[in-house]
Amino acid sequence: MQDGRSGTFVIGNEHFPASLSDLPCVVESYKTYDDSALVKTADIGQMIMVRETGDTAPDVVEYRHGLTPPMRDARKRRFRREPDLNPELVRRVERDLLNIMAGVTVENADILLYCCHLSSNSYSANEQEEDGDQNARNASKKTTPAPAAKPDVQEAAANAEEPERSDSDESDDSM
Repeated sequence: MQDGRSGTFVIGNEHFPASLSDLPCVVESYKTYDDSALVKTADIGQMIMVRETGDTAPDVVEYRHGLTPPMRDARKRRFRREPDLNPELVRRVERDLLNIMAGVTVENADILLYCCHLSSNSYSANEQEEDGDQNARNASKKTTPAPAAKPDVQEAAANAEEPERSDSDESDDSM
């Protein structure tokens, strides 16, 4: 160990190079005695990386990734530089978006309109193709009969004195 972070891992008669790396974040380890209650056992901040004999040692002290696939590039994502945004611009855009959602006109907004210019020849050919496709789609559809209209007049014999009630009007006192 020259720098205190590299060494040799020995298992049986085989020797492997090893290095101590810092993890990008602290990992909590837990164990259980009864498969229901967890007990915190440690906060892990470093790991020993054992390599094959021909592999090169890492150049940096801090490991770039975490222990699991979702923690890939964790240090870069967590400690990335904040974007340089003008606070006044952010306030103005937020105000404009709130105005647009409220249905109010927005001041100093640039609206880009894209217009498609079609020549009369290509338009008529496309229109004929669309009409043919539409007729083919409608031919395969079955027409469904319209539901019969219910009369608005209540039958006097069925509910002579009480108004008609729905299921939601009944109260449930069982709760």
